[in-house]
Amino acid sequence: MNGESSQSLSRTTKDILNRHGIKLNRNLGQNYLIDKNKRDQIIEFGDLNKDDVVLEIGTGIGTLTLELARKAGKVIAIEQDTNIANILKERLEKEKIDNVELINDDALNVDFPSFNKIVSNLPYQISSPITFKFLDYDFDLAILMYQKEFARRMNGTVGSKDYSRLSAMLYFKCDVSTLTDVSSESFIPKPKIDSTVVRLTPKENRISDDDFRVYSNYTKALFQHRNKKIRNALIDSRHVICSLDKKEMKEKINNIKSDELKEYLKLRVIAIKPEEILFLSKELNSILSE
Repeated sequence: MNGESSQSLSRTTKDILNRHGIKLNRNLGQNYLIDKNKRDQIIEFGDLNKDDVVLEIGTGIGTLTLELARKAGKVIAIEQDTNIANILKERLEKEKIDNVELINDDALNVDFPSFNKIVSNLPYQISSPITFKFLDYDFDLAILMYQKEFARRMNGTVGSKDYSRLSAMLYFKCDVSTLTDVSSESFIPKPKIDSTVVRLTPKENRISDDDFRVYSNYTKALFQHRNKKIRNALIDSRHVICSLDKKEMKEKINNIKSDELKEYLKLRVIAIKPEEILFLSKELNSILSE
């Protein structure tokens, strides 16, 4: 926490939680930001104006929500915990803020209303699935806070320990920029690891939706076995990419004529670049669908 302003946010947060008898559960990702300087910095990163419709996932009691609403045209705020959502509703009414659409539901199970920006301190336990869900939507900019380790994997380079399905999936969709780290001391309850705020900026020249769908399936299949050779990884995760049984798939792969494809199949998953996964997925999808 930094200075009087941070202490004020901390005190306000604790007072609200105590008044409503709320005990936060870190196992549910309920880590609330109490550093006003970091809160304000995150909002500034969003570069908001009254034309923006902002999506916020995991609003908590509104630490970001209230300030987002003052800068944006509208905020779509999604909070799964009914008690917490009711506290936020009460705060919005008290502050006479009427440009927030509050949705009390699981963000993974709802269709998002139209928006153009995302600004969220995400619940850590849904970081991966909610990020993949974001990729199904068109947006201008996303400012998101993740656990530091997760943020590193978003930009994992080929062959490194951070190279993952996550980094491969983001590669064709967004540029990922690290903006600032946030100490674990900036939250209640205090998490075990520091956090990182990142910016996702959608790429203009993205691959087609059909190609990405195939690429996504192959990426999922491959990274379930990231240290195996590609041939074995795909056979072991064949249910993700096709309806062939093990014997049928082995026969198809053994009958491949292309020397280039044969060489790729000998590589380990962590050694193959996203562009090569795309090539491999398109070629093999045709072969395995015959």
